[in-house]
Amino acid sequence: MQYRKLGSTDIDIPVIGLGTMTWGQQNNLEQACEQMDYALSRGVNFFDVAEMYPVPPRAETSGDTERCIGQWLAQTGRRSDITLATKVSGRSKDMSHVRGGPRLSRDHIRQAIEGSLDRLKTDYVDLYQVHWPERATNFFGRRGYVHYPEGDGIAIEDTLKALTELVDEGLVKNIGISNETPWGVMEYLRAASERGWSKIVSIQNVYSLLSRQFEVGLAEMALRENVGLLAYSPLAFGVLTGKYIGGAKPEGSRLALFDRFSRYDSPQSEAATEAYFEIAKKHNLSLAQMSLAFVCQQPFVTSCLIGATNMDQLRENIDAGEVVLTKEILKEIEDIQSKYPDPAP
Repeated sequence: MQYRKLGSTDIDIPVIGLGTMTWGQQNNLEQACEQMDYALSRGVNFFDVAEMYPVPPRAETSGDTERCIGQWLAQTGRRSDITLATKVSGRSKDMSHVRGGPRLSRDHIRQAIEGSLDRLKTDYVDLYQVHWPERATNFFGRRGYVHYPEGDGIAIEDTLKALTELVDEGLVKNIGISNETPWGVMEYLRAASERGWSKIVSIQNVYSLLSRQFEVGLAEMALRENVGLLAYSPLAFGVLTGKYIGGAKPEGSRLALFDRFSRYDSPQSEAATEAYFEIAKKHNLSLAQMSLAFVCQQPFVTSCLIGATNMDQLRENIDAGEVVLTKEILKEIEDIQSKYPDPAP
């Protein structure tokens, strides 16, 4: 397993990280524990979770993914063997079950970390991330930007100050952001520099063969400012495994279970996926492994966060960390990107 530094810290995290958002919904506690045991045996010691998981978010299951990890930690005693990351939810009208409607204020952030630590059965997290911005901006597939500063809500400075307090108290070792824009990254960095507060060490945004908009603006930020990408949805909700080609929806798959996930179902996404499938087939690779290897090879990526609902998927995904794509394959991928540029933002 390859490892890379988490920002400017001395923490080494694997190029393949373990995503967890199906635990407590599509996977039960026993299956989650099996995944963690196996991942750690393969050198995947970076686990990423969030207070709102599993997804889709529901009041009945909220926090259950963190509880799965907490139970595993209590059973194994392996807290010091992993780098543990979780997230505080941003503002949302649809999540009243989380603190009556989550915000990124000092009081909400305090409630959130205390709840996460209790569920995780630990007294600190290695990386605490803002799950999405307080303000209305471009994330979760939104393309056009509408400027509405009057509705920004809690200022980034106030959020960062609250996060820095958690670092100073030892509840959080490092902080990161997620679903952010170049402006948001620079605001966090500016406030940290001017105020002497904690500097963000990572950004967790969507990045895959179908979603490469991170390369414009944010990739340069990540490299110049040492705020590496933790790439989520590298398989585009499983679309880049090829299992949905031709309109198929295998029983038990995420898109068969939940109709809310429409980010990757455009005709352009389908056409691009079929084209990428043909490249992988030509070079004797699975589409999943080629897709993950592409993400892992990007210089601005710190870790590629995989998710799996069964052990065969998990093994294949972790194996992708050892796959190196040739110049020929990368050229063919770029040809498809030029034909179907970022079909699923």
